[in-house]
Amino acid sequence: METKTRCDWCLSSELYKEYHDQEWGTPVYDDATLFEFLILETFQAGLSWITILNKRENFRAAFDQFDYKIIAQYSEEKVQELLQNAGIIRHRLKIHSAISNAIAFMKVQEEFGSFSKYIWNFTNGKPIINSPKTLKEVPATTPLSDSISKDLKKRSFKFVGSTVIYAYLQATGIVNDHLTDCWKRNP
Repeated sequence: METKTRCDWCLSSELYKEYHDQEWGTPVYDDATLFEFLILETFQAGLSWITILNKRENFRAAFDQFDYKIIAQYSEEKVQELLQNAGIIRHRLKIHSAISNAIAFMKVQEEFGSFSKYIWNFTNGKPIINSPKTLKEVPATTPLSDSISKDLKKRSFKFVGSTVIYAYLQATGIVNDHLTDCWKRNP
């Protein structure tokens, strides 16, 4: 019998629990992983995260293992191929945003040395540790996500509204919103 107490949002499936236990809220400093989460979060806009998790491997295969250097070069022919792929979210604007975000991502890398340096600079390189006792205490946006969203939009990123960015910050461990009684909070 399992004895781990987890955040309430992940209890509906084993895939959710595995994602929660192994990834969510764990600080990410690797540019390739930061890009993967950026693409997944932008596709999640308006949908549930479990929908994206269920399709994650399909996304990985369809989007060349989330290699931003390859994605930045996608042609209209590749876009059409992706629009026919039932294994992913077939949304033309989101597919185009993956391409433009790959280009913008590399521009940020050129300017800052890495995307990781850029994104972690917003928190002085340290995770923000919140102490929510319930899911109701976890915000959808914060002044930090507002600021990052605004800056990313200035840099030509798409589908990076404040809500998407706050979810991104949580997923990549820049913000730790594990509930206070969650085992991941104090592993």
